[in-house]
Amino acid sequence: MSNLLSYKNYNGTVEYSKEDNCLFGKVIGIKSLLSYEGDSVQELEQDFQNVIDEYLADCKERNVEPEQPYKGTFNVRISPELHRNIAVYAIEHGKSLNAAVEEAIGNMVGV
Repeated sequence: MSNLLSYKNYNGTVEYSKEDNCLFGKVIGIKSLLSYEGDSVQELEQDFQNVIDEYLADCKERNVEPEQPYKGTFNVRISPELHRNIAVYAIEHGKSLNAAVEEAIGNMVGV
């Protein structure tokens, strides 16, 4: 079970403020700070969607490309032993190192 909201390929957190007695969150995976809140889950989801729609409309109006939360590239640091093992696996299976890592991650998250 995930505690993330999803809309138009953007994801956002769901948090609770006991002090303010409300739900709130922010869009993750981009540099821009987009936040939202609500007194119920339905209000939170609606405000999340509104924030995304407003962000995309603002980008379009300013003729700016909206940030994409996940571009498909990232850097990862692993131990030399794991690096060697995945490289050997890739060679043995006729794959690139990138394809072997993508396969391993896909198997881990069920894609």
